[in-house]
Amino acid sequence: MAGMLDAVDQRTQLVGENRLELLMFRLGGMQLFAINVFKVQEVVQLPRLNLMPHRHPSVAGVTHFRGRTIPVIDLSESIGLRPIDRDKPCNLIVTEYNNTVQGFMVGEVDRIINMNWSDILPPPDGTGRQHYLTAITRVNERLVEIIDVEKVLAEISPYDTRVSDEVIDKDLLSMAKGLEVLVVDDSSVGLAQCKSTLDHLGITVHSATDGKRGLDLLKKWAGEGEDVPNKLLMLITDAEMPEMDGYRLTREIREDPRLKDLYIVLHTSLSGSFNKAMVQKVGCDDFLSKFQPDKLATIIQDRMRSVIDSE
Repeated sequence: MAGMLDAVDQRTQLVGENRLELLMFRLGGMQLFAINVFKVQEVVQLPRLNLMPHRHPSVAGVTHFRGRTIPVIDLSESIGLRPIDRDKPCNLIVTEYNNTVQGFMVGEVDRIINMNWSDILPPPDGTGRQHYLTAITRVNERLVEIIDVEKVLAEISPYDTRVSDEVIDKDLLSMAKGLEVLVVDDSSVGLAQCKSTLDHLGITVHSATDGKRGLDLLKKWAGEGEDVPNKLLMLITDAEMPEMDGYRLTREIREDPRLKDLYIVLHTSLSGSFNKAMVQKVGCDDFLSKFQPDKLATIIQDRMRSVIDSE
């Protein structure tokens, strides 16, 4: 299975083409689940686990992996299903989210599939596990549920959205009122964290849950005669989203004369080293890993200073 993950250079060519690769797996039953391959470091058979005192119920234990100790999360139990049956063959998906490494215990790993983000759709209302899904798709007429890993991790170790007092420039804070930012993110956790930080700064927040809706909103404003690059202090966009990802959203904005000067920050839980390389490729202005409120506040304040200096 590790061999399936070796061709990272080939996968980077998908960036900006509105494509992704999904690693599909099962959690005990026949239902297929998936996560984005970009977040996967390796897939191995489940190793021996060591128990931890006072651990979260969804944390099965810890294991030693390539020179470090990582937590192992029972992905099935964490989304409200039965715990993984360890008497049957199990796998460990080692992932990196927000510069942290963790393992997800799953059942059978199926395969990797290349798809277009336009085929990835938001979960419909009434989906039983919608609370833990960011999207769904179909592969060979079979439903595949894409798990909101950010939500799983946030419930195990809640994110702190407070901005440190020493980070806030109080002189700038008085100028923040009336400023507007558009946040585009399909994760409810990601949107809430970003909004909390912006609210702390007194900035008005507009939001959209995928790149297509974000682009439609920007074009609507432009069509109504708004000078969008001046209306918005910046656009903060996730990378992975149904229908249109953040890379394609950025490309579409740069190709629209009415929008092309908009300041864009890529705000994502994907690997930082990967995204820093991709920022220049697709034309973003900055990059930030998610759930770092102090760094997000710093980027916003730096942008405010730049705008003030240019006036």
